[in-house]
Amino acid sequence: MKIFTTAQIRELDKYTIEHEPVKSIDLMERAARALTQAIGERWGNQTPVVVFAGYGNNGGDALAVARMLIEQSYDVKVFLFNISGHLSADCAENKRRLMEKYSRQFVEVTQEFDPPQLEQGMLVVDGLFGSGLNKPLAGGFASLVKYINASRADVVSIDMPSGLMSEDNTYNVKANIIRATMTLTLQQHKLSQLFAENQQFVGELRVLDIRLSKEGMDKIDAQYTLIEEKDVRARLLPRDAFGHKGTMGQALIIAGSFGMAGAAILATKACLRAGCGKVVAHTPKRNVAVLQTAVPEAVLQIDREETMFSEAVDTEDFKSLGIGPGLGTTEQTAIAMITQLRKAQCPVVCDADAINILANHRAWVQQLPKGIIMTPHPLEFDRLEGHSADSYERLTRASNLAERLGACIILKGHFSALCMPDGHVMFNSTGNSGMATAGSGDVLTGILTGLLARGYKPADASIVGMYLHGLAGDLAAQDLGEDSLIASDLINYLPKAFKRLTD
Repeated sequence: MKIFTTAQIRELDKYTIEHEPVKSIDLMERAARALTQAIGERWGNQTPVVVFAGYGNNGGDALAVARMLIEQSYDVKVFLFNISGHLSADCAENKRRLMEKYSRQFVEVTQEFDPPQLEQGMLVVDGLFGSGLNKPLAGGFASLVKYINASRADVVSIDMPSGLMSEDNTYNVKANIIRATMTLTLQQHKLSQLFAENQQFVGELRVLDIRLSKEGMDKIDAQYTLIEEKDVRARLLPRDAFGHKGTMGQALIIAGSFGMAGAAILATKACLRAGCGKVVAHTPKRNVAVLQTAVPEAVLQIDREETMFSEAVDTEDFKSLGIGPGLGTTEQTAIAMITQLRKAQCPVVCDADAINILANHRAWVQQLPKGIIMTPHPLEFDRLEGHSADSYERLTRASNLAERLGACIILKGHFSALCMPDGHVMFNSTGNSGMATAGSGDVLTGILTGLLARGYKPADASIVGMYLHGLAGDLAAQDLGEDSLIASDLINYLPKAFKRLTD
């Protein structure tokens, strides 16, 4: 699913109007019906409703919704803010339609505003500003936002919480953004809705299909997309009925300093569960007993040192290498790690302490092999590339780094973002907050390494791997709940995740 910019959304609206064909006011009516239905599914007509409408098309949507709610016996009070004395054409038409029948419920604010009492049990419909906003709110609108946020009423925002911009909010004023209970966004996600720091404004997010032109969507190139199940199914490699462990790929996992054997166990088990034919785990001597016991299916390659990874090993016989989980960051390990990456003869997944080592030795980043997959969480990425003010800036930096290095960089989070060498960014659509637990990243490293060993290209391994990782978490949460999930649950549910995609 493509994620369009504000300009592209306008282009798509125009294309739909011209090619369906449909009048813009009728397209607004279509959107309003979808919005009204979604509101009715959550808040019954016993709920008092206050509608705040702006002077643009978002306000026009809100006025149309107000009319439809009144027609469904809701008690509705409508405030249209026409400070400039100029309404968009469709907003003006919806004002006329509302006034024609329901003028007693309508107030047009042109100068002074006496705000209504907002109480618990009431619903505010926020139609002040939609996805077209390009600067922070100020003045009277900022005061209104603060007034709404200070109330105990539920708030449903149309398309975007007013004050939140669709892409870059780096210099926005957080106090001047609506904190919605629910956001009903039209047709597709907006980029900023996928960022963690904006969840406090977006609340529960629902995407409403208003039947914009599919042909128009196909014609517009988008830098950002949201991965869907069909995208993953199309990339799955078939299994050879006559395959054996030698043809299913051999992977090398370098992980686990002393005291961090668990990271090596999780990555190794996940690699096996990803369908790899054979996994060799390279680990210090003191981890041998626990690894041999916990993952009997793995072959151990024992480092000469008791407690750390100390020397690069040959990768000629391996189809993939995963390095970093629990590795530690001692100088000896750091030198061994960069030497290992320099001499790697197979696709590489770089995670955790391998990234932390690179952050401590910035000049080494340019020595990374082409096609490497890196999987930093936000803090690890900031250590590597410097502090980012917000997710948009971090994503921009990650995308630039992926292009410079020819790498696939997965910024981990609720909507993990895969930054590709060609500048394309793909957001994962699976996963849940139960996966916010130690070891989840080690599991992802193992899955990606296993898929590379199977023969997946780095981009396809990244797409399939992060989707499977999240899907395993979702299936585990269905049975176990989110509160009690641990990383090994993800490995245990990987078979169900694979089965879901291959059935």
